[in-house]
Amino acid sequence: MSTLRAKLTVLLVAAVLLVVLLATGLSFLLLSPPRFQTAEDAAAAQIVLIADLLDRAPSSTEIAVDGFAGIARAPVGGPVAEEATRGLTAALARKGRTESVRVTHPSGASQPVISVQLSDGRWIILPFALMPPPDNSRALAGWAVLIALGTTGVMIFAVRRLTAPLALLERTVAAIGPDGELPPLPEQGPTEVRAAARAINLLSSRLKSAMESRIRIVAAAGHDLRTPMTRMRLRAEFLEDGERETWIADLDELDRIADSAIRLVREEVDASSRSPVRIDELVREVVAELKEIGMNVALGAARPLTVLGRPLALKRAIRNLTINAATHGREGRLRLDMENGRAVIRIEDRGPGIPEHMLARVFEPFFRIDPARGAPIPGAGLGLAIAREIIVNHGGSLALRNLPGGGLEQRLEFPLTGCEGGGDVSQTQLSSA
Repeated sequence: MSTLRAKLTVLLVAAVLLVVLLATGLSFLLLSPPRFQTAEDAAAAQIVLIADLLDRAPSSTEIAVDGFAGIARAPVGGPVAEEATRGLTAALARKGRTESVRVTHPSGASQPVISVQLSDGRWIILPFALMPPPDNSRALAGWAVLIALGTTGVMIFAVRRLTAPLALLERTVAAIGPDGELPPLPEQGPTEVRAAARAINLLSSRLKSAMESRIRIVAAAGHDLRTPMTRMRLRAEFLEDGERETWIADLDELDRIADSAIRLVREEVDASSRSPVRIDELVREVVAELKEIGMNVALGAARPLTVLGRPLALKRAIRNLTINAATHGREGRLRLDMENGRAVIRIEDRGPGIPEHMLARVFEPFFRIDPARGAPIPGAGLGLAIAREIIVNHGGSLALRNLPGGGLEQRLEFPLTGCEGGGDVSQTQLSSA
């Protein structure tokens, strides 16, 4: 009931049913009830006519009763219909007649029978054509159900037709992959659906062109910087020692920025094949490498889990985040576990954390949070952006939060392949990352 389609269907069906019910009720109010008195007067006139004719006939005349019609010496037995009897008596009285009348329901008769006593004691036996109105409750209930079902079916068809473009938009948004690309839609079906599909395809192509243009600009800028930087590095060799070191440090910073930008672009466009990766072995490899170069990192519990991805890219993302924890947060503590069918890596540190108002901006390219994380450390400000791009492209997520006791937690989640503990990671691939 939370969807627009369901709400619109319920509203229209309820409106139509309300109109039908009101119209039905008004029809019953306007329809005239059966005129019982008119029928009773007609039956009384027939009785008077027959009685007058028989009064002129000899009293010895008898007509055999056939099918509860004729002349008999006694009235027809059976349960007496009191209301019909009173009605016929009153109709005869309005005509100035005083004959005794009885309306009974004899067994075996399909309708009531009138017994009228003549002045000589004989009884006229006549069928009573006035029947009670039939019970139409079942027909009325069936009619109402038929109206309800028909109205609901028509409204569902109409609403589905009207909201087809909205449903198409919903399916398209749900089908967007981690790379942010919209799948092409077939331009077929009703006019509205074709128009919506055409608009979505046009939007997808324009977004793709804009993304490719941005990627080409960043890649071109990163590559074009290499040539002047190389010339500047050569010229710096002819400077004095103190000034040369300053120039070389600045050039190294520029080189890191250009290299990080190129890596970010590569991660966005990389569509290489993926294979099962033992994420626990990959985390151990990262921790061992960083320990060798003197970084304060430690690995806690790490259960065997397998994810689908590119080993080199995953290792780069985990390494970037672990280095951030070890440098900005003075220590990096890693744990690997499974929650809700997903592999979860937690990287905690003992640093000052990040102000809450800056947490939403930490993944922006070139955004630096050094004032909130301790002493300035060389870097391009692209480590988190690159790591997040890799993780999202693998169908995962990356979230940061400040710990209650101080420090920062970086939480990585990846979908599992369904074969925990299976799948081997090539050590040659990992060591070359």
